[in-house]
Amino acid sequence: MDKPVLSQQVFSRTMGQGPRAVLAIHCSLAHSAAWRGVSGHLDKEATFIAFDMLTHGRSPDWDGQGDIQDRMTEIAAQFLTGPMDVIGHSFGATVALRLAAAYPDSIRSLTLIEPVFFAVAAQDAPDLLEQHERDNAPFQLALEAGDDAHAARVFNRMWSEGKSRWADMPETSRASMIRSIRFVPACRAPIYDDLAGLLKPGVLDRITAPCLLMRGGRSHPVIGAVNDGLQWRLPNAENVVIDGAGHMLPITHPRDTAGHLRSLYERASL
Repeated sequence: MDKPVLSQQVFSRTMGQGPRAVLAIHCSLAHSAAWRGVSGHLDKEATFIAFDMLTHGRSPDWDGQGDIQDRMTEIAAQFLTGPMDVIGHSFGATVALRLAAAYPDSIRSLTLIEPVFFAVAAQDAPDLLEQHERDNAPFQLALEAGDDAHAARVFNRMWSEGKSRWADMPETSRASMIRSIRFVPACRAPIYDDLAGLLKPGVLDRITAPCLLMRGGRSHPVIGAVNDGLQWRLPNAENVVIDGAGHMLPITHPRDTAGHLRSLYERASL
């Protein structure tokens, strides 16, 4: 498949000096440096290429054109010089999955950490998705009220499990999250309604590379339903849980994350 011409360019960085080329896609409200901990533990084994999504980090704001998951997948494809190991976290994991389905021959391995692909849960565990929607209600109310600062605070509390206290964060970090917060509702349709059609028969069968599904043991139960559902839909997937970790496990548990990646890379040789 030919790669599209981009209408917006993004900032990217390279970390590590190992022979494996790894494309890493961060979660919403973060940026490419979120992979420093994991890449540091694989410094001699892999070279991480990571970019800031639009409206994040040093990249420009999204211009509002098109579907945001489509746009992020198009941007990620520009960095896919394949064959590469692709890793994504949260919304970034849904982009990584899109990328793997579109360019399977360029994927040496695929890692999805805490993928928020709620369309899977809608099919497999609607009760857990309903629970998530109830838990997510304060965030939605803040968005509807137009209070971006409160919405960012609530979102951070929910997904970081309260470990990253808003009042203790640097002002620059809080401002960055507030800037990015409207990105989150823009992601809703593709991750809830599967606008890309990934769950249609045969689409995920294209991804034959070794896959690793990873989540924290303390994460919201809906993530477990997503990972379990993806495990049996993907031809060659392993599903692991990091005890004691939550949604932000690449940042809070980089050594454990890197250890599982190392095991995956042994299965996906250069």
